[in-house]
Amino acid sequence: MAIDSALAASRLGPPLATELAHWFKAAAVPTAADRYRELYLDLAIPVTTALPGAHESVDAVRRSGGRAIVITAKWEVTARRTLDHLGFTVDDVIGWRWGPQKTETLRAVGAWCYVGDHVSDVDAARRAGVLAVAVPSGPCSRAQLSRFRSTVVLGALTDFPAWYVGAMEAC
Repeated sequence: MAIDSALAASRLGPPLATELAHWFKAAAVPTAADRYRELYLDLAIPVTTALPGAHESVDAVRRSGGRAIVITAKWEVTARRTLDHLGFTVDDVIGWRWGPQKTETLRAVGAWCYVGDHVSDVDAARRAGVLAVAVPSGPCSRAQLSRFRSTVVLGALTDFPAWYVGAMEAC
Protein backbone atom coordinates (compact mmCIF):
# COMPACT_ATOMS: atom_id res chain seq x y z
CA MET A 1 0.00 0.00 0.00
CA ALA A 2 1.52 3.31 -1.09
CA ILE A 3 0.55 6.27 1.08
CA ASP A 4 1.18 9.86 0.04
CA SER A 5 3.06 11.02 3.14
CA ALA A 6 2.85 14.72 2.22
CA LEU A 7 -0.92 14.50 1.86
CA ALA A 8 -1.24 12.55 5.11
CA ALA A 9 0.96 15.07 6.93
CA SER A 10 -1.19 17.93 5.64
CA ARG A 11 -4.10 16.39 7.53
CA LEU A 12 -2.37 15.76 10.87
CA GLY A 13 -4.48 16.22 13.96
CA PRO A 14 -7.42 13.81 13.84
CA PRO A 15 -7.07 10.28 15.18
CA LEU A 16 -4.88 7.90 13.18
CA ALA A 17 -7.86 5.77 12.12
CA THR A 18 -9.40 8.82 10.43
CA GLU A 19 -6.36 9.21 8.18
CA LEU A 20 -5.98 5.50 7.55
CA ALA A 21 -9.59 5.33 6.36
CA HIS A 22 -8.46 7.35 3.33
CA TRP A 23 -6.05 4.56 2.37
CA PHE A 24 -7.50 1.27 3.63
CA LYS A 25 -10.85 -0.49 3.55
CA ALA A 26 -12.72 -0.08 6.84
CA ALA A 27 -12.07 -3.67 7.93
CA ALA A 28 -8.31 -3.21 7.50
CA VAL A 29 -7.99 0.09 9.43
CA PRO A 30 -7.55 -1.42 12.93
CA THR A 31 -4.76 -3.75 11.75
CA ALA A 32 -3.07 -0.92 9.83
CA ALA A 33 -3.30 1.33 12.90
CA ASP A 34 -1.74 -1.33 15.14
CA ARG A 35 1.11 -1.82 12.66
CA TYR A 36 1.65 1.94 12.38
CA ARG A 37 1.91 2.24 16.16
CA GLU A 38 4.42 -0.62 16.32
CA LEU A 39 6.59 1.02 13.67
CA TYR A 40 6.21 4.47 15.24
CA LEU A 41 7.89 3.32 18.44
CA ASP A 42 11.07 2.23 16.65
CA LEU A 43 11.15 4.49 13.60
CA ALA A 44 9.49 7.81 14.43
CA ILE A 45 10.36 8.49 18.05
CA PRO A 46 14.16 8.32 17.61
CA VAL A 47 14.08 10.97 14.86
CA THR A 48 11.50 13.23 16.47
CA THR A 49 12.66 16.69 17.55
CA ALA A 50 10.93 19.16 19.82
CA LEU A 51 9.39 22.27 18.34
CA PRO A 52 11.44 25.38 19.08
CA GLY A 53 10.06 26.86 22.29
CA ALA A 54 8.43 23.65 23.52
CA HIS A 55 10.74 23.09 26.50
CA GLU A 56 10.61 26.76 27.44
CA SER A 57 6.81 26.72 27.23
CA VAL A 58 6.47 23.75 29.57
CA ASP A 59 9.01 25.32 31.92
CA ALA A 60 7.08 28.62 32.00
CA VAL A 61 3.88 26.85 33.01
CA ARG A 62 5.54 24.73 35.67
CA ARG A 63 7.59 27.67 37.09
CA SER A 64 4.35 29.60 37.56
CA GLY A 65 2.86 26.75 39.59
CA GLY A 66 0.68 25.51 36.74
CA ARG A 67 0.40 21.96 35.50
CA ALA A 68 1.67 21.02 32.06
CA ILE A 69 -0.69 18.35 30.78
CA VAL A 70 -0.47 16.87 27.29
CA ILE A 71 -3.86 16.00 25.81
CA THR A 72 -3.49 14.29 22.47
CA ALA A 73 -5.28 12.19 19.86
CA LYS A 74 -2.23 9.92 19.85
CA TRP A 75 -1.94 6.60 21.60
CA GLU A 76 -0.80 7.51 25.10
CA VAL A 77 2.12 5.06 24.96
CA THR A 78 3.69 6.78 21.95
CA ALA A 79 2.99 10.22 23.37
CA ARG A 80 4.72 9.36 26.67
CA ARG A 81 7.68 7.72 24.96
CA THR A 82 8.09 10.68 22.63
CA LEU A 83 8.05 13.12 25.54
CA ASP A 84 10.54 10.97 27.45
CA HIS A 85 12.81 10.78 24.38
CA LEU A 86 12.72 14.57 24.10
CA GLY A 87 13.44 15.11 27.80
CA PHE A 88 10.12 16.69 28.78
CA THR A 89 8.81 16.64 32.33
CA VAL A 90 5.05 17.05 32.27
CA ASP A 91 2.42 16.50 34.92
CA ASP A 92 0.24 14.14 32.91
CA VAL A 93 -0.31 12.70 29.45
CA ILE A 94 -3.82 11.85 28.34
CA GLY A 95 -4.15 10.08 25.02
CA TRP A 96 -6.92 9.08 22.63
CA ARG A 97 -8.59 12.50 22.91
CA TRP A 98 -10.02 14.34 19.90
CA GLY A 99 -12.81 16.87 19.56
CA PRO A 100 -15.44 16.42 22.28
CA GLN A 101 -13.14 14.13 24.27
CA LYS A 102 -10.57 16.95 24.48
CA THR A 103 -13.30 19.31 25.70
CA GLU A 104 -14.34 16.86 28.42
CA THR A 105 -10.72 16.30 29.45
CA LEU A 106 -9.94 20.03 29.60
CA ARG A 107 -12.91 20.47 31.95
CA ALA A 108 -11.95 17.41 34.03
CA VAL A 109 -8.37 18.60 34.63
CA GLY A 110 -9.46 22.17 35.39
CA ALA A 111 -7.47 23.70 32.53
CA TRP A 112 -7.01 27.45 32.33
CA CYS A 113 -5.70 27.51 28.77
CA TYR A 114 -5.00 25.01 26.01
CA VAL A 115 -2.30 25.32 23.38
CA GLY A 116 -3.01 23.66 20.05
CA ASP A 117 -2.21 23.80 16.37
CA HIS A 118 -5.51 22.62 14.89
CA VAL A 119 -8.95 24.21 14.63
CA SER A 120 -10.29 21.20 16.55
CA ASP A 121 -7.99 22.17 19.46
CA VAL A 122 -9.38 25.70 19.37
CA ASP A 123 -12.93 24.36 19.30
CA ALA A 124 -12.23 22.02 22.25
CA ALA A 125 -10.78 24.88 24.31
CA ARG A 126 -13.64 27.24 23.50
CA ARG A 127 -16.26 24.61 24.35
CA ALA A 128 -14.44 23.87 27.62
CA GLY A 129 -14.47 27.56 28.50
CA VAL A 130 -10.69 27.93 28.60
CA LEU A 131 -8.34 30.22 26.70
CA ALA A 132 -7.63 28.88 23.21
CA VAL A 133 -3.97 29.55 22.44
CA ALA A 134 -3.22 28.62 18.84
CA VAL A 135 0.16 28.14 17.18
CA PRO A 136 0.38 27.58 13.41
CA SER A 137 2.88 24.71 13.72
CA GLY A 138 0.62 22.03 12.29
CA PRO A 139 -1.71 21.66 9.33
CA CYS A 140 -3.80 24.78 10.07
CA SER A 141 -2.64 28.20 9.00
CA ARG A 142 -2.58 31.32 11.13
CA ALA A 143 -5.60 32.62 9.16
CA GLN A 144 -7.57 29.42 9.75
CA LEU A 145 -6.80 29.47 13.46
CA SER A 146 -7.79 33.17 13.68
CA ARG A 147 -11.06 32.60 11.85
CA PHE A 148 -11.88 29.82 14.29
CA ARG A 149 -11.97 32.36 17.15
CA SER A 150 -8.76 31.51 18.97
CA THR A 151 -8.22 33.63 22.06
CA VAL A 152 -4.77 34.37 20.68
CA VAL A 153 -2.78 33.10 17.70
CA LEU A 154 0.93 33.22 18.42
CA GLY A 155 3.48 33.46 15.63
CA ALA A 156 5.35 30.43 16.98
CA LEU A 157 5.58 28.35 20.13
CA THR A 158 8.64 30.41 21.08
CA ASP A 159 6.19 33.26 21.77
CA PHE A 160 4.25 31.27 24.36
CA PRO A 161 6.39 31.76 27.50
CA ALA A 162 6.20 35.55 27.32
CA TRP A 163 2.50 35.47 26.43
CA TYR A 164 1.81 33.09 29.34
CA VAL A 165 3.68 35.18 31.90
CA GLY A 166 1.81 38.28 30.72
CA ALA A 167 -1.56 36.50 30.80
CA MET A 168 -0.89 35.19 34.31
CA GLU A 169 0.09 38.66 35.53
CA ALA A 170 -3.13 40.07 34.07
CA CYS A 171 -5.28 37.63 36.11
